Amino acid sequence: MKKINLAAIAVDHTSGYPAPFNEPCKDQTCRRLGRAQGLTQFGVNLTVIPPGGWSSQRHWHSHEDEFVWVLEGELTLVTNSGEEVLRPGDCAAFKAGDPDGHHLINRSDRPAKVLEIGNSDASDRCVYSDIDMVAGPGTAGYRHRDGTPYPV
Repeated sequence: MKKINLAAIAVDHTSGYPAPFNEPCKDQTCRRLGRAQGLTQFGVNLTVIPPGGWSSQRHWHSHEDEFVWVLEGELTLVTNSGEEVLRPGDCAAFKAGDPDGHHLINRSDRPAKVLEIGNSDASDRCVYSDIDMVAGPGTAGYRHRDGTPYPV
């Protein structure tokens, strides 16, 4: 059977960021739908962001495209250009290599659900726009921009 049973997919409760950068993202939940079905070329995540929560630190990717689609609730998309409100049915796309840092913030009083889709590229470098942090390529964990690793 190819139909995905959402209830059977583990819920991830961690942001993975080092402290204190994990704080605004720590209460979101994520189901890694693509990975659970063995997909390796791209990821598909179903993420729930609680009131006051962030999807991530503001970031951009060198080699990975990203696409988000709001399914429920209301989120504020923050980019270099400013802020835009996204509601159910609204989408946004982020092209690999465009240094326009982005993330979603839930400023509403109820949870928001978003579908996140992106490719997986081993040569990707993720740059966090507002903080001294980068990730990849070819290294585990997060580092300062000078290459010094953050504690695990």
